Amino acid sequence: MNNTHTFLEQLDWRFATKSFDPGKPVSDKDLHAILHAARMAPTSYGLQPFHIYVVKDPELRKKMKAHSYMQSQVTDSSHVLVFCTRDDIVPRVDDYIDVASGGKKTAAIKLAPMKLVMKTSMKKKQGDAAREWAHHQTYIALGFALAACAELGIDSCPMEGFDSDDIGKLLDVPEHMRPVAYLAIGYRKEEPSYEKVRFPESDLFTYK
Repeated sequence: MNNTHTFLEQLDWRFATKSFDPGKPVSDKDLHAILHAARMAPTSYGLQPFHIYVVKDPELRKKMKAHSYMQSQVTDSSHVLVFCTRDDIVPRVDDYIDVASGGKKTAAIKLAPMKLVMKTSMKKKQGDAAREWAHHQTYIALGFALAACAELGIDSCPMEGFDSDDIGKLLDVPEHMRPVAYLAIGYRKEEPSYEKVRFPESDLFTYK
């Protein structure tokens, strides 16, 4: 869908689409733009402790639907993006430095103080604390992907209604990752049957 509306106007247009038109796929170009938005999302220290499975295969999505309370978005949307957290956050620092330095030894040496700060901080996050931290970071990326969909005029539906363990097995997700949210994307089959409801600004914002 091409549109000339601004991003803020598109926020009024978007809604959590429950009924997708399975005959209208999202283009590869638009899919890449949505994934790019998630990749560009800010995260603490830039560590991006998440991974996204892009699921298009119809048979796999039928299996996923059985572990997702039989929600039709899983099979009728164009793609399902499965957002996973990752708790390998200490070794993730090493990977980050490798990327940031471009594999150059002199650049890595200059980044050593930053690496020490990052590792010290990450070592304080273990077990549930690490998973909770990664969860928050992952949802920032999910929000950016949702915003990109709105900007592009692509319908979407964020979802948490699924069995994370079962979906992890279906997708062969490694042990250091855990599925936490879906983002179904595609095109609406019909317009919303009711107006969007939001609490008033007075309920949400306090000015000091």
